[in-house]
Amino acid sequence: MMSKKVSNQNKAGKAVEYTEVLFRVIFLLSALVSVLSVVAIIVFVFAKGLKPFFGKDAYSFLQFITGLKWDPNKNLFGILYMIVGSLFATLGAIVLGVPIGLLTAVFIAELAPKKLVSVIKPGIELLAGIPSVIYGAFGLGVIVPLINKISPTGQGQSLLAVICVLTIMVLPTIISLSESSIRAVPKSYREASYGLGASKIQTIFQAVVPAARSGILTATVLGIGRAIGETMAVMMIAGNNIGGLPTSIFSKVRPLTTNIAMEMSYASGRHQDMLFATGVILFTFIMVINFTLIRLTKRLGNEGPLR
Repeated sequence: MMSKKVSNQNKAGKAVEYTEVLFRVIFLLSALVSVLSVVAIIVFVFAKGLKPFFGKDAYSFLQFITGLKWDPNKNLFGILYMIVGSLFATLGAIVLGVPIGLLTAVFIAELAPKKLVSVIKPGIELLAGIPSVIYGAFGLGVIVPLINKISPTGQGQSLLAVICVLTIMVLPTIISLSESSIRAVPKSYREASYGLGASKIQTIFQAVVPAARSGILTATVLGIGRAIGETMAVMMIAGNNIGGLPTSIFSKVRPLTTNIAMEMSYASGRHQDMLFATGVILFTFIMVINFTLIRLTKRLGNEGPLR
């Protein structure tokens, strides 16, 4: 009887062990799906995108990244003005979006009454769920006409319109993540600051926000990713010129994402390969920015909450 009981316990133990192994394998496969997806995308895009720069009829890579005109009919594939347009649009959206997003997050997490928070937060969450084409339609119907009234060039589709729409689009990401980081700061930090005689505003900006800086920077990274990768909304309001560097915020621009989206449906041969090459530049661009800011985030995290 005793031996039978021990045998049953061993069987139950082995069943639990097999279940543990099974779930570990499932978790491992789930994690590998993400990694393999990234690897597959990198291999496919780089294989197609680097193809036109090798072989007998190779196109000059230097001419590709320094050229100021994109005209497939004349075998001209220069994307420098697109890189500059993408940089200016992203930089403008971050310069405007980060302060607005951070101050909104501080207001929600530290200052706003609960009733007001219950109104503002759903609004921000709704803003995150709106499709990008709706943002583009809003920009085309509201922002572009307003800019058209003040623009010396007599056109509303411009770099400024792109910056305005992208600023609105990055706000939900920056606000949500920054608010979570601020709320995660231990209460003892605030109490210590009050104990030293600091006011509420001084406590927020000299103790709470510095302690949450790692999370705020992460929010900024994701905001940059949203801004630089946005296509549909930008395509509707950018103007999409085929050459020339932007000389003012009222100039038309053609970001890298827009160039790919506009022409990929009918491109073939070298034209199509050059669009994949544009994708390689965009991918590299995003990876460099992300790695730089992630390293900066880790460094800030390692430095400790307050110094």
